[in-house]
Amino acid sequence: MGYSILIADDYAVARYGLRNLLEQHPAWKVVGEAVDGREAVNKAYLLRPNLVILDEVMPRLSGLAAAVQIRRVSPQIRLMILGMYDDGALANEVAEKSIDGYALQSDSEKDLLIAVRKVLRGEMFSGFAPFGRGQREHTGPRRLTERERQVLQLIAEGKSTKDTASLLGISVKTAESHRMRLMQKLDIHETASLVRYAVRRGLVQP
Repeated sequence: MGYSILIADDYAVARYGLRNLLEQHPAWKVVGEAVDGREAVNKAYLLRPNLVILDEVMPRLSGLAAAVQIRRVSPQIRLMILGMYDDGALANEVAEKSIDGYALQSDSEKDLLIAVRKVLRGEMFSGFAPFGRGQREHTGPRRLTERERQVLQLIAEGKSTKDTASLLGISVKTAESHRMRLMQKLDIHETASLVRYAVRRGLVQP
């Protein structure tokens, strides 16, 4: 049985490498690529692949937010997030939102192929250990929600609160509330320091 796969990553080199890795498997075919979250949602709807692999951080819509939208419209599609860090908070959100898999970009090719194979078989995997829907762990006071990470990314990209609200489809008051909460959680109270934090986390390029 063959499986079709859609790759979503804003870096062309990363897409090329992942495509070449996946297509070494004779039963897997990469049927499309997306360069941001919104394109991933649109192409998933048009192509209806068996699996969509999404980078955690992408322009316009994060990988997790795009996965949630894909799941809502096409529940039969399997979904995997590729993260940059061993982030327990993100892994928990992946589980809570019923996304099928979470792996790290730094994992070995062998481990990544194992993860993809498991997800295609219908298993839910995070870090190559099974996890269940709703599983949680203590992650401390620095845990940010998906929306707070989106706001942080847009702040780091130089977007105003009004622009952030428009891009995320929320009110200016709500955007400001998210901004205040993430500052409190991170104990960072200056925009310049938020930008430096986002750069260190890989949300934007320096």
